[in-house]
Amino acid sequence: MKISEIYAILDSIAPFELQESWDNSGLIIGSMSDEFDDIVLSLDLDSTIVASAKPNTLFITHHPLIFKGLKRVDSSKYPSNLIKMMIKKDISLISMHTNYDKVVLNKFVLSEILGYQDYEQYGDFILKFEVNQSFEEFVSRIKSKLNLPTLRVVKGSEFIKTAAICTGSGSELIGSFEADCFLSGDFKYHTALESYENSLSLIDINHFESERYFGKSLAFYLQKFNLFATITNSINPFEYR
Repeated sequence: MKISEIYAILDSIAPFELQESWDNSGLIIGSMSDEFDDIVLSLDLDSTIVASAKPNTLFITHHPLIFKGLKRVDSSKYPSNLIKMMIKKDISLISMHTNYDKVVLNKFVLSEILGYQDYEQYGDFILKFEVNQSFEEFVSRIKSKLNLPTLRVVKGSEFIKTAAICTGSGSELIGSFEADCFLSGDFKYHTALESYENSLSLIDINHFESERYFGKSLAFYLQKFNLFATITNSINPFEYR
């Protein structure tokens, strides 16, 4: 199968034109005319994944390996080390980032992982849903559904009527919606303090942990086109102790 063929399929699932202007989704390594043997889905790429991949593999990742322009290619440093390995093994790469967030990933995590089927969408990235639980009960549910041993939280109120979610990193979206609690990742200290003072509860569901379902969600769509992929995940660089 040619890359151009699967690219068209991916574009029908989450159009690449929907990506943010600062994003770099699309074909990152390879040519549209190239053919591939295997498909591997992953949140990111790391040296272990690339080293163990078969030659002529197509990786489809959520995060683009090349995000900002490279000024030099130093094969001893990330990401150039991975690029060198991939070129040697005829490995191609397509990334689906903000276009996929907008169309698939946020909705998949909320409905299929957390179990909230009814929601309203605010803008491109925010999904708002009803909770009607105490803060402590809601935190316990989220911890259980995401299988997280610990959570960083900001308790802005005792009761959560409505909540909003943005997988990955969405703190800059605070203020664009009205809710009692916001679920996202990568919250900073000053964001937490401001939210506390404004009675907005926060649940930090972490970047990796909230987006690690990328492969599972995309595999579901690919099966509709009789395409089957291996699902893997890059390492989580954080350790919790």
